[in-house]
Amino acid sequence: MDKTHPPLAFGVFKPVGHTVIAYRSAVDMQAAVSALVEHGFVYSTLVLYTPEEMKAQVDAELRTASPLAAFGYELDLIKGHRALAESGCSFLIVHAPDDKRAEYVATVARSTKAVAAHHYGTFMIEEITEQAPGGEPAS
Repeated sequence: MDKTHPPLAFGVFKPVGHTVIAYRSAVDMQAAVSALVEHGFVYSTLVLYTPEEMKAQVDAELRTASPLAAFGYELDLIKGHRALAESGCSFLIVHAPDDKRAEYVATVARSTKAVAAHHYGTFMIEEITEQAPGGEPAS
């Protein structure tokens, strides 16, 4: 995935075959990156967004999103990404095109204090971490 040309559906972010993970701490995100690389994920295929980069991307998408985007979950998710970015979260996007890799990424997300994580499939988006209102992890 190239963050200068993110994958879109109806004008909003939809990286099919990827898991999007939000972290409050650079240390937690680096722990996830290290675990993924140690497991065979190639560092150059991991995409990292600063809070500012994610806010800018979401703002651009909200300005150009198709009205059809409101029918799916994607529009709500990017608004959630913006709220998390506003609170200081950075994002890690991991290419996980098959079930085995996606499950490993989910395990890493759960074990490295991810605030939120979603895996984008072709027809559905799987919530990996439960998130309470306001971007706080559910207890």
